[in-house]
Amino acid sequence: MKPAGARKGLGNAAEQAAALFLKSVGYTILDRNFSTRSGELDIIALDGKMLCFVEVRSRAGTDGAPPHATVNRAKQARVRTAASAYLAARRLHNPLCRFDVVSAVPDPAEKSGWSLRLFRDAF
Repeated sequence: MKPAGARKGLGNAAEQAAALFLKSVGYTILDRNFSTRSGELDIIALDGKMLCFVEVRSRAGTDGAPPHATVNRAKQARVRTAASAYLAARRLHNPLCRFDVVSAVPDPAEKSGWSLRLFRDAF
């Protein structure tokens, strides 16, 4: 198991790569790392008129489950609760919303240094 600092560094780099990737496919980034008591929202963005709460998951290696597969029911519930807090804090009432996941694996063969995969409407 990697030390917490190494995991946080990997996670921050993955979130930065994911934000650039999302911009490249037409998303508009509104907020990043919005914290609530129930957890943190990695990226909040617009895809057209759709408000997207994007969970970024990364893994250093290719062994085990792919990063996106680690978004279990408990994590989904925390993200939904944090999204509700975000909507309340921003006084947004009944916007069109969806939950996306970006799976990020370091890949030196890629220009960005990451292999990124977007799952729209993941949960």
